[in-house]
Amino acid sequence: MIKSCSIDIDGRPLHVESGRIARQASGAVVVTFGETVVLVTAVSTEDIREGIDFLPLTVEYQEMSYAGGRIPGNFFRRDMGRPSERETLTARLIDRPLRPLFPEGYHFETQVIATVLSTDRENDADVLAILGASAALEVSDIPFAGPIAGVRVGRIDGRFVANPKQSELLESDINLIVAGNRSAVVMVEGGGQFVPESEMIDAIFYGHKAIQPMLDMQEELKAAVGKPKRVIDPPGHDAGLLARIEELATPRLQTTISIADKQKRQQSRSEAFKTVSESLKEDYPNHSAFIREQMDALERRLVRRMILDEGKRIDGRPFDQVRPIECVVGLLPRVHGSALFTRGETQAMVLTTLGTEQDEQKIESIYGDQMRSFILHYNFPPYSVGEAKRLGGPGRREIGHGNLARRALEAVMPLSDDFEYCVRVVSEILESNGSSSMASVCGGCLSLMDAGVPIKDTVAGVAMGLVCEGEKVAVLTDIIGDEDHYGDMDFKVTGTRTGITAVQMDIKMEGITPEIMRRALEQAREGRLHILGKMEEAIAKPRAEVSQYAPIISVIQIKPEKIRDIIGPGGKMIREITHTSGARIDVTDDGKVTIASQDKKSADIAIEMIRSITQEAEVGRIYKGKVVKIMDFGAFVEIFPGTDGLIHISQLDHERVNRVSDIVKEGDEVLVKVLEINDDGKIRLSRKAALGESVG
Repeated sequence: MIKSCSIDIDGRPLHVESGRIARQASGAVVVTFGETVVLVTAVSTEDIREGIDFLPLTVEYQEMSYAGGRIPGNFFRRDMGRPSERETLTARLIDRPLRPLFPEGYHFETQVIATVLSTDRENDADVLAILGASAALEVSDIPFAGPIAGVRVGRIDGRFVANPKQSELLESDINLIVAGNRSAVVMVEGGGQFVPESEMIDAIFYGHKAIQPMLDMQEELKAAVGKPKRVIDPPGHDAGLLARIEELATPRLQTTISIADKQKRQQSRSEAFKTVSESLKEDYPNHSAFIREQMDALERRLVRRMILDEGKRIDGRPFDQVRPIECVVGLLPRVHGSALFTRGETQAMVLTTLGTEQDEQKIESIYGDQMRSFILHYNFPPYSVGEAKRLGGPGRREIGHGNLARRALEAVMPLSDDFEYCVRVVSEILESNGSSSMASVCGGCLSLMDAGVPIKDTVAGVAMGLVCEGEKVAVLTDIIGDEDHYGDMDFKVTGTRTGITAVQMDIKMEGITPEIMRRALEQAREGRLHILGKMEEAIAKPRAEVSQYAPIISVIQIKPEKIRDIIGPGGKMIREITHTSGARIDVTDDGKVTIASQDKKSADIAIEMIRSITQEAEVGRIYKGKVVKIMDFGAFVEIFPGTDGLIHISQLDHERVNRVSDIVKEGDEVLVKVLEINDDGKIRLSRKAALGESVG
């Protein structure tokens, strides 16, 4: 049976259909908005994946080249290989609001795949994929506590807009993705241009209101074509074993959660597990995994009880206190910019490198190609958490954290016309106990200022947590890893003293109310201001000059018609300039020439060579030229490379000249004055008028 539903968003139809294609999947829908079309499928196996204690869910998002009328640029001309950064980030966006909505103990291998089939390059596919993933699960037999939906919120001329076009986003000071269910917001991702907290809250709940018709669509679709849900028996528990675990583990775990030091706390936790396991081994063999799972659940209850009933945090801080901060800049001698940001047991060393236009990152996608001049990479080596693991490429987490930090700092980066450098920032996490992405933002800002990048303002970030049971609510500033693990919210907020530049929020409970969000954002603002003060003690503003080891970038403007003179036949001239000077030359179609070199001498040589090639004669100016040809009526003189003019025989000397060769010969260097430049570009020169003069 084919069923479709439609709603209007700002006068544009949003269409969801199920039952026509991909019918062997557990659930499949096609979402259409404008001429952007996304297919989303959900499949769950019939057999439980044994030996695991987690939800085996994978979410994939793929943008097919044909969707944008493109052919892949790789050797095989296939859509293949590692997902792009955009695809990885969108897969995370889909995964985060879905994952908490599967039932406890659901251990069936489950996969959601979103495929962009068509794009009009105006209506973005990411929010459509979130809607489609929920709808595919809703119509399937997979148990799922949905529906949820996602919407992009922009603000143009002071008015909020749901799912604005990409062209409209250029005029928007907010770009926010909001996902939620019927009653509350469950995920937020995005940022703004120094947006005040109160206005960001308005944007978030505007988005929550905008998704309600999308939830109605899914319920209508489910009622028409939805399959009966699988009946999942809740995992059975031995009441006697549960009681023994609680009796033996409670006193040991109460000691554990009062230890502020992360490594000592982990050691205490490990010893507690070993003791309890050994005590129960004889009566309950082969229950090690279950005992560990139950002890983790017990520790969660104890931590939450300590926070809500006793008003105490694991490390003893008040709820609104930031951990001790240390900021150091300029710690590496040859790096263009460096900073070490330490907050409690989280530490980031962040390095800035300045490059040229040739170092910019080319981003290829179905929406077209673009060049990125500000790059930020985040690395999370295993030693940062005391582990020994194989080093590999960045995973989804690393890409996601790097993207968040880049968005946080991008709002304060200078325009390319004001700062010609390509900028790459790398955050190396040296220690981690919560909020390493926010440490990357703070360290990144310090590193940029140390490198002399003229950023508009100082940016800091802080991660907020939440523990909520009934009427009891605790909002925690600068959460550590265990508070994130056992809490109900991870809410990261970055910004300046005047407003927010990026937010990322994940909710692990039913949802969050506007009142709690206002409280969290205000507490985050206070924490951010405290951190900014500590950062500004280390460096208050960007250094006046870039590092002596950074490339020297000079820009000169030439007439576009002179570009071919600089390039030369087959690139001969530009290669000669590069070889002679040692500088790197970039020329754009509008005549902007960028010279990048490692020292001033190299830059000066390149500039002089370019100016000598592109200069034009000026009437009345004296030049020292070289005689290149003798004629009966005069001599041709090259006044600079590629440009020559004629000295008529009457302009060779004050006295009458019978033969040109009596005054000059080929190869002679002579001073000449430009008398006239004709409309056709021919230059009249005079040796007579230059006698007694010098080159000006």
